Amino acid sequence: MFRSFSSFNYRVWFIGALVSNIGAWMQSTAQSWVVLTQLTDNDAGAMGLTMALQFGPPLLLVGLSGWVTDRFDRRRVLVVTQLVLLAFSLTIGILLLADAMTLPMMYGFALATGVVVAFDNPARQAFVTDLVNREIASNAVALNAASFNGARMIGPAVAGLLIVAVGTGWVFLINVLAYAGMLGALLLIRTRELIPRKRADASSRIADGFRYVARRPDLMVIFAMVFLMGALGMNFPIFASTMALEFGEQADGFGLLSSILAIGSLAGALLAARRARARLRVAILATGGFGLVSIASAFMPVYWLYALCLVFVGFTVVTTLTTANGYVQTTTDASVRGRVLALYVAVMMGGTPLGAPLVGWVAAEFGPRSAILLGAVGGLAACAIGLTWVIASGRLHRRQDERFRLTLDETRPLSVITRPVATVAPEEFSDQGAQTSAIRLVDEDDDDLDERPRRRA
Repeated sequence: MFRSFSSFNYRVWFIGALVSNIGAWMQSTAQSWVVLTQLTDNDAGAMGLTMALQFGPPLLLVGLSGWVTDRFDRRRVLVVTQLVLLAFSLTIGILLLADAMTLPMMYGFALATGVVVAFDNPARQAFVTDLVNREIASNAVALNAASFNGARMIGPAVAGLLIVAVGTGWVFLINVLAYAGMLGALLLIRTRELIPRKRADASSRIADGFRYVARRPDLMVIFAMVFLMGALGMNFPIFASTMALEFGEQADGFGLLSSILAIGSLAGALLAARRARARLRVAILATGGFGLVSIASAFMPVYWLYALCLVFVGFTVVTTLTTANGYVQTTTDASVRGRVLALYVAVMMGGTPLGAPLVGWVAAEFGPRSAILLGAVGGLAACAIGLTWVIASGRLHRRQDERFRLTLDETRPLSVITRPVATVAPEEFSDQGAQTSAIRLVDEDDDDLDERPRRRA
């Protein structure tokens, strides 16, 4: 489960990311509560607009941010983005403490944060493959998700207590220290031990990532599923805050719901880390599970029963996202991985500007339970898309030896050769190298070596 920790660089990254994620969840909780209770009179629509402004730029800037991730040093890109985000948190905290923050100003900060995050997220996702060998990249992605959701257990609960005790402004200022922790980790990373990769040259095109995805129907299905989940199902700040108010809870009750959600999220991430590879079928089943448990949560009569349902909601969501992320990273060509990941992040986060205002309006007009049911529809629709593609592609068929048993073929990524020929980098093989090298293939089912002779050009 923790095999990626064998890398010093990944251990340093994991610790820095954990600290940063705790601060990010604290700030996210504080921001939602400020908009809902301090800058408006429990207006869920304003919260939805804030989320739309923050998550919209990754969709609009997807081509440029992906090109930057492939073209430039990812560690340096992350240092710049973290410094800018630190400055934003410091400014917002000071304005809140001075009682000078207004709703239009918060909208502006949300939009500016979204622009920076548009470059930060794909660089952060792709940087994982610079830290570990590709054989364990899926494990590293899953452990990143575990860090993210482990922080989700701590951050919102701590933020809720701090909001009640000292106010929201201090939460933003504490997050400044969390950004400093991430910057420290980035500076400690041993650059000489990073995995070699081919950077996109000046002639590389932004549209190459789009063309690559267009030739991969499996990736298009993953993107469609993630889009529906992001647009309708993953508006947890709206769901949790409005349900907390419906049950008569305050900021601490809202923060506790977010932390309880993270219990299931952490479990889903750790189970994903145990899997040898990311399977598309797991993501499809998880989206259906999300729809069902969301429906159940919408009918819970008391606070603690709703909180219990959130454990399963978190489990299904993170299983979906971690599996999808790992599948995209481990099956995408390294030369366009940054651009494809930028597109993935844009699809996942870009659904929020479209869905969050709608979900917020439904919560304001018809109540939070109706908004949760709308999110459940998104999960069930995502599952239906995945199942339809599996059946239409001919990958699902009846076994010849058993009449009533079905089997599912799957596309598996090629194994990486651990001892490449000559000076070829571990992830980058030229056509000449592939044509002139004798390669022994391993059957993943019985681990027997195929000793048939290979042609040499």
